[in-house]
Amino acid sequence: MNATIENLLNNQIKYEAQASLQYLAMASWADAEGYNGVADFFYSQSEEERLHMTKLVKFVNERGGKVIVSALDKPKDSYQGLNELFEQFLESEMFVTEQINHVIYECLEHKDYNVHNFMQWYVTEQLEEEAMARTLLDKLNIIGSDKSGHYLFDRDINAIAAAQEKE
Repeated sequence: MNATIENLLNNQIKYEAQASLQYLAMASWADAEGYNGVADFFYSQSEEERLHMTKLVKFVNERGGKVIVSALDKPKDSYQGLNELFEQFLESEMFVTEQINHVIYECLEHKDYNVHNFMQWYVTEQLEEEAMARTLLDKLNIIGSDKSGHYLFDRDINAIAAAQEKE
């Protein structure tokens, strides 16, 4: 495996792990604040990011590379409200997309079409993740500071997310 690509994949492993940890912290905050639907959503997102990380780990190992499991930064664990929480969600997904795009670029530069092909799954996944994050944040911006709107959003978030993923 090309050393540059291997390094980028190890970085991506860390980014996926960091996102998983961040979403776990977000779920915990939501749970503590009484937003059970939002908490369930972020517990699920955390698990999904962990699976993305594991998929990368297995791929690097299968290709004869060396996986480096890095230390993670402490995630943010306190938010002013749902809007800030979902702004962080969108920012996180946009960051991961940017990193994946960089991996893709380097794959093409180094003519590593096997990794490029593997990473296409992540490209598609990120399109869906960013779209969902934007949709949920848009809904929260429409709701504003209306507590009953937050209640309904919390109640309906899993259905909203499921419908978004089907589109």
